Amino acid sequence: MIELHPEFLTKNGQKQFAILPYEEFLKVQELLEDLEDLQDLRNAKTEEKDSDSVSLIEVKKMLLS
Repeated sequence: MIELHPEFLTKNGQKQFAILPYEEFLKVQELLEDLEDLQDLRNAKTEEKDSDSVSLIEVKKMLLS
């Protein structure tokens, strides 16, 4: 897990905004993109779990024919 060093902007004593150093922001953004990719992969696997499949050996045979 990445260590964050946020600065907070407040209004009337309540935190309103968190400001991150740019490098930390980029790391958070990359982690969120990876998480989204993982969720997309899981969704695709769930959608395709009952689909017919072809083994790699069968694909090679089809391409070489």
